[in-house]
Amino acid sequence: MRKELTIIFLLLICFCGYAQNATIVNLKVQGNKKTKTSALLKLTSIKKGQQLDSLVIEDDIKRLKRLSSIAHAYYQVHKKSGGYEVVYGVQENFTIIPSANIYTTNDDEFAFRVGVYEFNLFGHNITFGGVYQNDIYSSYGINFRAPYLFSKKLGLALNYNNLTTEEPVFLDNGTADYKYNNTSYEIQGLYQFNLRHRIELGVNYFNEDYEYKRGSTQEGIPQDFDVDKLLFKGIYEYNNLDYHFQYVSGFKSSSNLQYVVSTENVLPDFVIGWNDFFYYHRIGEKGNWASRLRLGLATNDDSPFAPFAVDNNLNIRGVGNTIDRGTGVIVLNTEYRHTVYEKDWFVLQSNVFVDGGSWRNPGGDFGDFGDTQNFRVYPGIGLRFIHKRIFNAIFRIDYGYGVTEDSTNGFVFGIGQYF
Repeated sequence: MRKELTIIFLLLICFCGYAQNATIVNLKVQGNKKTKTSALLKLTSIKKGQQLDSLVIEDDIKRLKRLSSIAHAYYQVHKKSGGYEVVYGVQENFTIIPSANIYTTNDDEFAFRVGVYEFNLFGHNITFGGVYQNDIYSSYGINFRAPYLFSKKLGLALNYNNLTTEEPVFLDNGTADYKYNNTSYEIQGLYQFNLRHRIELGVNYFNEDYEYKRGSTQEGIPQDFDVDKLLFKGIYEYNNLDYHFQYVSGFKSSSNLQYVVSTENVLPDFVIGWNDFFYYHRIGEKGNWASRLRLGLATNDDSPFAPFAVDNNLNIRGVGNTIDRGTGVIVLNTEYRHTVYEKDWFVLQSNVFVDGGSWRNPGGDFGDFGDTQNFRVYPGIGLRFIHKRIFNAIFRIDYGYGVTEDSTNGFVFGIGQYF
């Protein structure tokens, strides 16, 4: 109620003839300890000497609440001699965060990923850290992301990854297992037009190394090859989400388009693109409905190395680790999150979900999306253990049970909401 009254008060100031006296004579930030005040003021749209505008202030608060370093943000307006003082108050997150993901199925598959990240390096909302993964073989990566490095709108990201896994390759006469290594170097430019619209443009140089281990073979499919590639990528995001601790409301859309150039004919050049639509809705005081729809297509080459994977950690909880591939994807994840218990910093949240999706076979047509062999539905339940004062400190446990043809079931553990 206090927030609504403050907004009404500011609107009256702006539109009832007092605008000439509604000058901001002072702007300050309170509650921040690690995050630099200069870093926060750099992101605000209102400035000292400007006219008071409640809509601009509301957008500033939304922007602050999206920062990794901020758990919650609010504002106050005080009458001063000659105008008004605006105070932005923040509650900071703890931002040195370990990460962990564990995947299992009833086929005794086991893989894990652990890491540690600092999401507020030097108090300037810079992310830096790395991960280690064991999925039969060891892998690691190092990431740097500074979205406000050069200005309020312009930033930079650098990534290095050395990923090694055992990948199934689906041939006409069976399945082959390959040891797969991907070593990549990436640089991205980050630009934010305003609170809701941003883009990323980047280039990635990487090497793919496939080594045949066991299983079927097929004429024309090499057993060992090493390929250098160049990837050009563009990301556009519309984000109108509003956060209140563990609750999220609003809509977001993220489009990703990539063009991959190969140095070897065995893996031809291709284009891949997908769009993720997110919708979140508050239900009562303790409920949150969340949904994600992914639509994606790639160059439809008849190749066993198709880019879209069916995987526990990506799209279908309980399905297994990379059990199929395709050149097109339609996936819907929808779930209801309910706060079972909340006291001070701790939240226990229950989760009921349904993950479903279908894939286009390499070289196939759009009719493949309706083929029962490509269609998978996995309902399930889960729990979330949430620390409200630590960024992304959500430990999740989900159990998915397949109800479609040749289904499996299994647990998926991780840090952060699934989407």
